[in-house]
Amino acid sequence: MLRYGEVNPLAVFGLRRLNHCPPHFTCIEFDARVNEKDLSDWIYTNLQGRFFLGDRYVTSESNSITISKCAAFENPGESSYFALQLDRINTTEPA
Repeated sequence: MLRYGEVNPLAVFGLRRLNHCPPHFTCIEFDARVNEKDLSDWIYTNLQGRFFLGDRYVTSESNSITISKCAAFENPGESSYFALQLDRINTTEPA
């Protein structure tokens, strides 16, 4: 992890953040109140596995489309940690 001075090989080669969400990733859906860069910076600093961060389009039974932010992680433990910290990260108030 970056915060402990350890180099992550996936980050060095640009392989941590994916442009698509693989089916085996654990997805956390939420409404973003901060910009995407703040979220990705937190993930790069505090987690170490591969992840996807982007929009998820969901069609309801009445054929209406809703858009929510999705953070998906290859490691289920990292998705749990992100979900627990989401209220602290996804706030417009200064920490």
